[in-house]
Amino acid sequence: MRTLLRNQRKFYYALYGEKSSLTDSYGYDTGEEVVTHGNPVLCRANISPASGETVAQQFGGDESYDKVIVTELDLPIDEYSILWVDTMPTLKQDGSTDTPHDYVVRKVAKSINSTSYAISKVKVNVSN
Repeated sequence: MRTLLRNQRKFYYALYGEKSSLTDSYGYDTGEEVVTHGNPVLCRANISPASGETVAQQFGGDESYDKVIVTELDLPIDEYSILWVDTMPTLKQDGSTDTPHDYVVRKVAKSINSTSYAISKVKVNVSN
């Protein structure tokens, strides 16, 4: 019942791409790494309004998260994925975006009929 079409909201997710080393203007490795993600993918699922006592027990008492996404689809989302839930990304012609994501996946719980994703709100600083 939680995955009825009328209960679903749009959101976007992007999967982990790769981790690459940063170099300075002379081409030397700085020791810092940059994580890249793929292009945002549109999806629809049930998204809880906020975490509550009944929802919090689903993933245990220690895990900190803000919302839960429930879907019957077998999505490739994992703990390294980023999400746009409250903010929709502005997509470019090539499918990429400069809109910062607003959620990250904390935990994935798969059952026979559905998959639940515990997600947490994040604030991303965009540097140019």
